[in-house]
Amino acid sequence: MTATAPRDTLASAARARLGDVVFRRLAVAAGVTILLALAAVAVFLVAQSIPALIADPADLRGQPESFWHYVGPLAFGTVWAAALALLMAVPLSIGIALFISHYAPRRLAQPLGYIVDLLAAVPSVVYGLWGITVLAPAAVPFYTWLTENLGWIPLFAPPASGTGRTVLTVAIVLAVMVLPIITALCREVFVQTPVLHEEAAFALGATRWEMIRMAVFPYARSGIVSASMLGLGRALGETMAVAMVLSPSAIVSLAILTPENPSTIAANIALNFPESAGLQVNALIATGLILFVITLAVNSIARAIVTHHERGLESR
Repeated sequence: MTATAPRDTLASAARARLGDVVFRRLAVAAGVTILLALAAVAVFLVAQSIPALIADPADLRGQPESFWHYVGPLAFGTVWAAALALLMAVPLSIGIALFISHYAPRRLAQPLGYIVDLLAAVPSVVYGLWGITVLAPAAVPFYTWLTENLGWIPLFAPPASGTGRTVLTVAIVLAVMVLPIITALCREVFVQTPVLHEEAAFALGATRWEMIRMAVFPYARSGIVSASMLGLGRALGETMAVAMVLSPSAIVSLAILTPENPSTIAANIALNFPESAGLQVNALIATGLILFVITLAVNSIARAIVTHHERGLESR
C-alpha cells in the first residue's frame, strides 16, 4: 500500500502535466491559426486591390477622378450609418441591460433576457424585409414633419424621401440588429459587479440609481466600450439589410431624410458584384480592403480604450 501510493501520485501528476502541455499547445495553435487566417485575408485583399489602385480612373465604375473619389462616399456612408445606429442602440441597450440585471424581478428578467438574445438569431434578410415593407412606409409622415418643422437643421434638410428609404431608416434597422449583442454583453458585465461595492453604496445611503452610477458604471465601463465596439463592427459590415433598405447615391451628405443617400461599402459590393468583371471586381475588392482597414482601426481604438481604463483601475 505504501509503495503503490507514491506511484499513483506520480502517475496523476504526469497525466496533469501532459494535459497542461496538450491544452497549451492547442491554445497556441488556435491563436496562430487566427493570425494566419487574418494575414491570408489581408494578403488576398491587397493583391487583388492593386490593379484597381493603379488603374486609370476612367476605367472604374462611374469614371471618378480617382479611386479615392470612388471609395470616399462609400466609406463615409459606412461610418455614418453605423455611427447613427450606435448612437441609438447603445443608450437603449444599457437601459435594457440595467433593467434586466438590477430592476426587473427574477421571473421577468430571465424570460426578457431570452427574448433579447433571440433577436440576435433573426437573419439580416428578415430585418431588411421589415425595414423596407414596414418601417420605411410608416416613417414617411414623420420624416415629412421633421423636414417641415426642423428643416433648418442640416440633419433634417429637405426634401423628405417619399419612400422612407433613407440613412435614418437604415440606422434604425442596424440599431435593432446590434441591440441584442450590446445588451447581452452589458448585462453580463453589470451582473459581475462585486456585491460588496453595491452593498457599500447602499450602506452610505445611496439610492439604487446612485449605486448604479457609483458602483456599477465605473466597474463596467470597459465592458460597455467593448460591447459598443462589437456592435459597431457588426453595423459596419452589415450587407443585406442595408442593400435592401437604402436608396444609394454616390454622394457625401449629412442629411438623413433625403431621397439621395450615401451608400455603404458592404451594400455596394453586394449590389454590384454579380454584374462586375475584370477591373470592376478588383475595384470592389479594393473597397473591401478599405472596410477591412476601418474595422481594424475601430477594434484597435476600442482595445486602447479598454486597456487605458484597466490601467486606471489598477493604479487606484
